[in-house]
Amino acid sequence: MRIIGLDIGSKRIGVAVSDALCVIAQPLTTVLRSTFEDEIKIIKKYIEDYDVDKVVVGVPYSLSGEIGPQGKLTLDYIEKLQSELQIPVIECDERFTTYIAKKTLILANMRRAERKKVIDKVSAVLILQSYLDSSRENR
Repeated sequence: MRIIGLDIGSKRIGVAVSDALCVIAQPLTTVLRSTFEDEIKIIKKYIEDYDVDKVVVGVPYSLSGEIGPQGKLTLDYIEKLQSELQIPVIECDERFTTYIAKKTLILANMRRAERKKVIDKVSAVLILQSYLDSSRENR
């Protein structure tokens, strides 16, 4: 059993995958946004290749816990994903993940151009790892 984590952005989708024991999240790839049909083909391929039985998607809530415009777009995307996939699609609060990912990459002395290439999949790792950690705590 593995889980895929997605960070849905306006230009890119960060993808992360758990290990088989669902303990550690690892960066997988970044998918450039195009049509939903093209994106779902890629996501389905990763689900098949990694024998995934759950998808976790980060939802950008505001600091007050409300859903803003990007959050509404993400919830719409989750609804479309759920209708296409035969496995559960779970929402996960992604507040601060992009900020934390950016700060982590800056601390690692990564140049801006390099950060731009990996920030989305690092955010996906943070989303997925947060879910994995909270799932373990709830067992």
